[in-house]
Amino acid sequence: MAQQGFQLVHETGCGCCSICLDSLKDPVTIPCGHSYCMKCIKSFWDKDDEKEVYSCPQCRKSFTPRPVLVKNTMLADLVEELKKEHKGHDTVSAAAERTERQRELEGSRLNIQQRIQDREKEVKLLQQEVEAVNGSADKAVEDSEKMFTELIHLMEKRSSDVKQQVRYQQKSEVSRVKELQEKLEQEMAELKRRDAELKLLSHTEDHNQFLHSYPSLSALSEPTHSSSINIRPLSYFEDVTAALSAVRDKLQDVLREEWTNVSPTEVDVLLSAADPTTRAGFLKCSQEITLDPNTAYTRLVLSEGSRKATFMKQHQSYSSHPDRFTEWPQVMSRESLTGRCYWEVERRGGAVVAVTYKNIIRAGGVYESLFGYNDKSWALICEQNSYTFSYNSIITPVSGPQSSRVGVYLDHRAGILSFYSVSETMTLLHRVQTTFTQPLHAGVLLYCYHGTTAELCKLK
Repeated sequence: MAQQGFQLVHETGCGCCSICLDSLKDPVTIPCGHSYCMKCIKSFWDKDDEKEVYSCPQCRKSFTPRPVLVKNTMLADLVEELKKEHKGHDTVSAAAERTERQRELEGSRLNIQQRIQDREKEVKLLQQEVEAVNGSADKAVEDSEKMFTELIHLMEKRSSDVKQQVRYQQKSEVSRVKELQEKLEQEMAELKRRDAELKLLSHTEDHNQFLHSYPSLSALSEPTHSSSINIRPLSYFEDVTAALSAVRDKLQDVLREEWTNVSPTEVDVLLSAADPTTRAGFLKCSQEITLDPNTAYTRLVLSEGSRKATFMKQHQSYSSHPDRFTEWPQVMSRESLTGRCYWEVERRGGAVVAVTYKNIIRAGGVYESLFGYNDKSWALICEQNSYTFSYNSIITPVSGPQSSRVGVYLDHRAGILSFYSVSETMTLLHRVQTTFTQPLHAGVLLYCYHGTTAELCKLK
């Protein structure tokens, strides 16, 4: 029983006075059942002598008259026993411990408050950055609109000037031609009149009259020179059209060359054609790819026009070549890949479908030459019941339906690389958005089991 009481005192903290917060000294129990140091409760009630009503500091129950305090011998024994589980220990009073912990609390609060102030400053800086970005973007849009408007006005002004010049030259040319036309028509009328007079004179029977009139009728005025007539059907203003065409071509060249300075990555992505959404769309981008025998690991056999690789137990008698992979059963394509292209790989067994730069390490440096474990290659690892993606030794779990065929879509300019599970439908497994700095090559790696295969499928 004593042990149980001791355990109760120890676990519930009943061995402490709630007034002084220290171990009970000469413990007394008042009528409500709460216990205090005799000195502590006496001092507490001495303050209430004038009121003649005495209450418990904990439950506030009132007592009249003042209760007689008698030492609780059993509790005192338990408290003394408790002091003996602590014999040899460094102990401090609850008040002293509270003071120490209070100092720690204040230090913790100061630390928290300082961190709050730091975070508030950082949030304010981030807000300022947001405002700066928004302000800069708004100004860039405003300035670009203003400059494009100026360019449009300039083009409209130049267009108006060209129209005016063409119309002026047209009017001048038409006036010159009409003036010449009028002269020719006047000359024609004069010639017709003279021809009629000569015809009439030719029928006169009076020889003297004929001889008298003929000299004046036969004399003709100087004809209008035909060399002043220069007919150029539909070619009067060809030089204007040619000049404008040259200006247009130069402007287009300038826009093409300088546009990348506006926003080389983002604009390229925005201007690039949207990714295909159906297999038919992907097939329009398909490219025939073959495997390069000079890169094949010595236990890989190529067939089907160098489109299929098979893992063999025996090493093949391939010639030594600096491009050959010597550490892993992998091979890469002959063709370099740029622009937008799509291909599919049919596998039997575990395989890795990859793209890689040509300058990936081929020999030595074990992981430096493994697809997906360096910064020169990106790899989808196809196991029996799972997929993972690897780049620069960073492994990313991939979820998606299992299929023996994997589709690969590359938009080199936009920096997009996507892997698809291909069956009756196409399901995106993993998509990479990056910046490719070199042409890429397709690659496959086969798990080391006899008969494992991977084939670049014919899609056209």
